[in-house]
Amino acid sequence: MRKKTFTAAALLAAATLTLSACGGGGDDGNSPVSVVSEDAGSRKAATVLDQPFEKPDLVLTDTKGEKYDLRKETAGKPTLIYFGYTNCPDVCPLTMNNIAVAKTKLPKAQQDELRIVFVTTDPDRDTPAALGKWLKGIDPQVVGLTGDFDTIQAGARTLGISIEPPHKEKGKIVSTHGTQVVAFSPKTDAGYVLYGEDATVDDYIKDLPKLVKGEKP
Repeated sequence: MRKKTFTAAALLAAATLTLSACGGGGDDGNSPVSVVSEDAGSRKAATVLDQPFEKPDLVLTDTKGEKYDLRKETAGKPTLIYFGYTNCPDVCPLTMNNIAVAKTKLPKAQQDELRIVFVTTDPDRDTPAALGKWLKGIDPQVVGLTGDFDTIQAGARTLGISIEPPHKEKGKIVSTHGTQVVAFSPKTDAGYVLYGEDATVDDYIKDLPKLVKGEKP
């Protein structure tokens, strides 16, 4: 497994360089635009942090329209968190599908233990209903969260993930967001492993059995 150890401070500096600008749902009906730029140092599967991230203190709304306290609901559970949006034409669905496929290779008990959390970066369009419909086609067990953009942005920032408010660009709605997946240990509730957008389904298949136990991949 490709892996490297970094301090959390170093990741905070590097992670903000990995942004995906995805366009979709524009009024002119043209094909969506996707522009991806990333720091060369992010081209690896597992990045093991020697100073793990603290889990974001986020209270948002789930796909049922109910309050979801991230720390409380995922305490003591292996957890993967990703910030993205349902109208993304490429990186977001690919990342979520890779994780969902890898999850099916786990024993049923471990599948039920694993918490996969998708936090929208486009809350105006990603209503609870929209999130629920989109995630149903990927994995109904995935927790979809939406809410106030400023709250979401602040939570992402604590993980070194940058997101910007969606905006129109040449008639298309563009959302710019970091593409990292952060894995949190069930033993410490700390985010100790980070994945970039180049992580493949095979990477997740190899790593999930260890992540669900709080072990290093």
